[in-house]
Amino acid sequence: MTRFLTSLVRSPRSAFAFGLSMTLAIPAPLLAQTPAKPAAPAAKPGPVKEGGGFVEARQGEIPEGAAEQVTAETDKAIEQGLAWLAKQQNADGSFGGSGTYRGNIAVTSLAGLAFMGAGSSPGRGQYGAHIDKALVYVMDNTAPSGFIAVPSAATHGPMYSHGFGALFLAESYGMTRRAEIREKLQKAIRLIIDTQNNEGGWRYQPARRDADLSVTICQINALRAARNAGIFVPKETVENCIKYVKQSQNTDGGFRYMLQGGVSAFPRSAAGIVALYSAAEYDGKEIDSGVAYLKQYMPEIKFGQRYSHYFYGHYYAAQAMWIRGGEDWNTWYPAIRDELVRRQQTQGFWQDSICNEYGTAMALIILQMPNNVLPIFQR
Repeated sequence: MTRFLTSLVRSPRSAFAFGLSMTLAIPAPLLAQTPAKPAAPAAKPGPVKEGGGFVEARQGEIPEGAAEQVTAETDKAIEQGLAWLAKQQNADGSFGGSGTYRGNIAVTSLAGLAFMGAGSSPGRGQYGAHIDKALVYVMDNTAPSGFIAVPSAATHGPMYSHGFGALFLAESYGMTRRAEIREKLQKAIRLIIDTQNNEGGWRYQPARRDADLSVTICQINALRAARNAGIFVPKETVENCIKYVKQSQNTDGGFRYMLQGGVSAFPRSAAGIVALYSAAEYDGKEIDSGVAYLKQYMPEIKFGQRYSHYFYGHYYAAQAMWIRGGEDWNTWYPAIRDELVRRQQTQGFWQDSICNEYGTAMALIILQMPNNVLPIFQR
């Protein structure tokens, strides 16, 4: 990435543990679901389809000075991280190393999003070929039911992967308007809509049984990205999700894992705020108290302390602060930027217990947020 390219992509309008191996089981009703008909290809991006549960996303100027926040040192870290990540792509287009997460849909999708954050798009730009290969892998592993999963890379929580996979499809479709992507995306989004439980959330399996906040944010982010790209999402799906997320908030401003009760924690609290933002809830006591809860963790960023699900938490915290803007963003980003640059290994990757491809993709998405390229983050 050159400083020239970086300056171009910063102009306006230019995603936790996925679980241990376990056999996937898709409920019979989903397997029997009638596939959506492929949409006719669009020559160019058109207006978002009217109707549906999402109101328009909040628009606004990029925070003043955001471009300058990506320092020369940060640019170097990003370039090295992207180059390392590109070399890790498997022959089938997937990412995930050689361990449990090899071929994981979520890791592959996050890698694709990291390359998009640098200004590339499917088939275009420095990493366009890598994005395209990852996209083909995700589409090839989208079942007729719409479920995005790889049986050989199955986890106990495949809806995590489905949510990130659907987000990747939505961002790719928003950039390309390719009919074959839309067909897969529509099916994936239909599955999310059809598997929302009666509390308003989602959990590990594509079934209406129970829900937790962590899986729920993956689905609502995918739904928002799809809606931004013109895919219809029912009003009741969004309203029920908002209700679920708000009921998950504790009195300290943080969020608990499930409605049944529990303490607040940084990763899921960051996810809770982004879930509300994705559902176009930008103001109110839930947002203010949630952001106040997150800001308690600022000293931990500066001092480099770790807690569980480090990259997952900061992936969502950075999104929350970017959308929040103002002084909260201007304080938060430099802190996590400097900490991530410090954590980068000399070979260019970021280490994580899930796999280094995951940690690297997450770090790159965070560091490149001021580029304002990914549609889901655009202001």
